[in-house]
Amino acid sequence: MKILLAPDSFKGSLSSKEVCHAMENGIKRVIDAEIISIPIADGGEGTVEALVYAVGGEIIRSDVTGPLGEKVEAFYGILKDGTAVIEMAACAGLYLIPEEKRNPLKTTTYGVGELIKLALDKGCRKFIIGIGGSATNDGGVGMAQALGVKFLDKYGNEIGFGGGQLHKIEKIDISSIDKRIYESEFIVASDVDNPLCGEKGASYVYGPQKGATPEMIKILDENLKHLAYETKKVIGKDYSEVPGAGAAGGLGFGLMAFLNAKLKRGIEIIIETARLEEKIKEVDLVITGEGNTDFQTAFGKAPAGIAKLAKKYNKPVIILSGGLGKDYKSLYDIGVTALFSITNRPMSLEEAMKNAYQLISDRMEDIIRVFAISIMR
Repeated sequence: MKILLAPDSFKGSLSSKEVCHAMENGIKRVIDAEIISIPIADGGEGTVEALVYAVGGEIIRSDVTGPLGEKVEAFYGILKDGTAVIEMAACAGLYLIPEEKRNPLKTTTYGVGELIKLALDKGCRKFIIGIGGSATNDGGVGMAQALGVKFLDKYGNEIGFGGGQLHKIEKIDISSIDKRIYESEFIVASDVDNPLCGEKGASYVYGPQKGATPEMIKILDENLKHLAYETKKVIGKDYSEVPGAGAAGGLGFGLMAFLNAKLKRGIEIIIETARLEEKIKEVDLVITGEGNTDFQTAFGKAPAGIAKLAKKYNKPVIILSGGLGKDYKSLYDIGVTALFSITNRPMSLEEAMKNAYQLISDRMEDIIRVFAISIMR
């Protein structure tokens, strides 16, 4: 029997790789199955680890500029085919800043550009960049600065770091950008459709969780509008209304404008890079999962993408979730065979998260015992 495991992370508890291990543990208690494990990530924390684990490669660590201009130890991956995988959160993530110091007027994506440059130095010319979990709202200006783009004020001086500096831009000079950019392909993993500016834009929707006050939000939004205006003057195209431009505080915009990046759903990138469709064709059972499953899962989340692909080949799909929420049964309509929660009795969220590994293993054992009965008939 061949089983494909393709879970997302259980956020705040286990990485997708750890969820795979827990599932494997439960399965092996029951049957000696051939197990293929493909950890899933959506472009946020865990994307590098998931892809390197799924297709092979290495993780490289390096000191780069952190979100507040300090040095941080970050990392990126190089897959077996030479593709570089970068998580912007590794150097500009919200988790890197204590809550009392969060201020998107000051935070920068400069470290993202440094990671890109390091991978270019290693010979990489294809990039997958995950942009979830950001602490920034600088429109990708910091990233572009690290790659040689100059954002000049009225005195001809380069502006400083952070979304609070963007109003000073009087001229953008792209003549010194790293020329290797033009030889490279950039694919951005983003599940966000927000435009750059306005009520549905980066500042208003995501600014508060990054520490922005209502006053800051207005400033940040106006500054991003100014950035879009100045950028269009140089490159001749306005990316500010493209869905996803507002992802990661406008990093989606910056990657499109200065690196000609293409934005794709995180699950689409995983399916393509890990060759999930080929693997689903040859297995008997597909198991996926996530921290919480409800009706929203059907709208672009990883388990839904996997279920739709499995349905194409008439493969049974089981979702094992930390919790089952509102209208979770709607997922049966897109190809899910059965859904289960990891909890085996009433318990708090804290207890479930603390014991997630054991709970996943135990429930996986129960599921496989039932499945084994059905195939033995």
